[in-house]
Amino acid sequence: MGFGSGHRFGLVKTFQDAASITGMTNVLVVGGGPAGLSAALFTQKNGLETTVFDTDGTWMHKAHLFNYPGIGSQDGSAYMATLRTQVDSFGVERREQEVTDVSATDDGFVITTSEDEYEGSYLILATGADRGLAESLGCAFEDDLVEVDLSMETSVEGAYATGAMVRAEEWQAVISAGDGAAAALNILSKEKGEHYHDFDVPDDAAATFGVDGE
Repeated sequence: MGFGSGHRFGLVKTFQDAASITGMTNVLVVGGGPAGLSAALFTQKNGLETTVFDTDGTWMHKAHLFNYPGIGSQDGSAYMATLRTQVDSFGVERREQEVTDVSATDDGFVITTSEDEYEGSYLILATGADRGLAESLGCAFEDDLVEVDLSMETSVEGAYATGAMVRAEEWQAVISAGDGAAAALNILSKEKGEHYHDFDVPDDAAATFGVDGE
C-alpha cells in the first residue's frame, strides 16, 4: 500500500468522532473551484469528513484549459464536472449555499450560510479574489493580499487561504489546485502528528477502483 492509503482510515479517532455532531465536520471548504475541490479531495480521501460550500461562480466556466499539465485541451466547465465527480466519489459533501459569515471558536470555526450554520475544526477559504471572509475572520493582510505561509495557513490558526486571494493577479487553475493540496496536506500532517504524504501506487488504485484501477 502507498503511504497515503495505508493511513487513510487510521487518523485520530476522537477527531473522527467529532464529525458525528449535528452540523459538525472535520474540514469546512468555502469555494468549489480548483483550489477548494483539490483541498476537499485530499482531506476526504484520507479520512477527514469534508464539506464544500459553493455557488458555482467559478471563473472556470469562462476558461478553456490547454496550459494545465496532463490536460491537452478541455473546456473549463467540463473540467469542473470531472473534478466534482471525482470528489463526490470519495464522499465529499457539497452544498450549494452562499457563505455569509465565518468566525473562529474555541473548537474551530463556524460558518453561516443563507440556510444554516455549520461547525468544523479547520477552514479553507477558496473564494478566488474575494477576500471578504478572510477579512471578517481577522486574517492578517499585506496590502490587499491575505498573508499565508508555505502551507497556505493564515495568521488565524487552522484557517487557510488559497488561490487569487493570496496572489497579485497570478490567477492560474493549476496554481490554485496546488494551493488547495498544500493546505490539505498541512491539515493531514497536523492530525497525524508527522509529515503526511498522499502517495498512491497501482495496488492502491486497484483496491479503490477495481482490478484495473479505473
